[in-house]
Amino acid sequence: MERFELDDSFESFAPPPPPDGPELQESAHDTNAAPVIQLADRILLQALTRKASDIHIEPQEDGLHVRLRLDGVLQNAFETLPAKVIPALTSRFKIMAELDIAERRQPQDGRIRRRFEGNTVDFRVSVLPSRFGEKIVMRLLDSSSTQLGLDLLISDPQALAEVRDMGSKPFGILLVTGPTGSGKSTTLYSLLAERNSPGLNISTVEDPIEYTLAGITQTQVNRDKGLDFAQALRAFMRQDPDVLLVGETRDLETAKTALEAALTGHLVLTTLHCNDAPSAVARLQEMGVETFLLSAALIGVLSQRLLRRLCPHCRQPYQPKEAELARLGLQVNDRSSLNFYRPPSSPNPCSHCDGLGYKGRIGVYEVMRVNEGMAEAIGQGAGTDQLRRLALENGMKTLLGYGLNLAREGHTSLEEVERVLLTDSGLEQEIRARHLSTATCQGCGAGLQDEWIDCPYCLTPRGKLQE
Repeated sequence: MERFELDDSFESFAPPPPPDGPELQESAHDTNAAPVIQLADRILLQALTRKASDIHIEPQEDGLHVRLRLDGVLQNAFETLPAKVIPALTSRFKIMAELDIAERRQPQDGRIRRRFEGNTVDFRVSVLPSRFGEKIVMRLLDSSSTQLGLDLLISDPQALAEVRDMGSKPFGILLVTGPTGSGKSTTLYSLLAERNSPGLNISTVEDPIEYTLAGITQTQVNRDKGLDFAQALRAFMRQDPDVLLVGETRDLETAKTALEAALTGHLVLTTLHCNDAPSAVARLQEMGVETFLLSAALIGVLSQRLLRRLCPHCRQPYQPKEAELARLGLQVNDRSSLNFYRPPSSPNPCSHCDGLGYKGRIGVYEVMRVNEGMAEAIGQGAGTDQLRRLALENGMKTLLGYGLNLAREGHTSLEEVERVLLTDSGLEQEIRARHLSTATCQGCGAGLQDEWIDCPYCLTPRGKLQE
């Protein structure tokens, strides 16, 4: 390998890195700073210290409310502040985000960059006019606090193996679906981290760039200059790519460009907003994507959610009531007992979770692989119900089924599973998946009714039943 020496004269061509200001811990406790500056910095500092994902600053009739989204649920961070601080605090955050403080009638978007514990942290800022003032929501983009790795995200060995196998394909398109804040970007970057090597050219287009990976070309969408996802993808195709990541597929042009790239020998990873894995095909068809493109290019779909993880230091075992189990399609008779876990009742003095009963989050995944039979069905215009039935026959584990397994293992609570995953269609889907197994319990030999998901006598999951 040839070595090239650079002299010091090249340094004059490199611009200095942008200043991020003083450490947030120092500025938040700077007694010489104005009170509103201290307050703004303390809000940011508390959000980072408590590992919040979002900050909500909400003007109301009785004053200013500040809430943090902790593990997916909003929690009050401060006592209600006086209404007189609303204009000053709003202006402070708008100045930090380099927004127009005189404009109070239009929404604005910006970004704040600060230093925290030696790392650079970005806050994506959204300002929205409301009745009692401007509401500010900030999304924390702290990639230093996130560990990438599929084995750290996916606890189910079968799902992990399937995702890794799909992500290792030389070409095709892999969709990751779920609502905003469900961890889609983390999953995609974990896939990229496993594929990243000097022998591959990996390019990404994102809005915004949430993680920085060495050896990967990352491009930020700039709609003001006409650089959107589709245009960036077309440019990537002239850059000799191997693996492409598209931050979001939201229109027909981006979808068709991504599928065409997948059909010409490239692996494309992208996200899509839909409720579950089988409905991703219908979502793309609604955009106007031809079915023959989907059937030829689609490798699989990964749908995901995040559940709050029970604090291992204060969780409490309990036996759910029959009504609670019935809502989730579970039944237990008087001769058997089943222990689940839940957070302790208030007040909870646990210092590890600040009394919330939950600490961190855990992923729930639904993996739909596209085999030859499913590709043929997609090409013939099969509906979501037919694709779901084919996926279940191929062994797909539903989101609800995955969540119930996590609850059985003590990682989360039934209440959390119900809050995030339980829908009428989801329950019907899970029951259908269990019905594909036979109706005699392998554990105790008892006969089962059709509506039972588990054996009510020995609690063997229906997926382990035999004829």
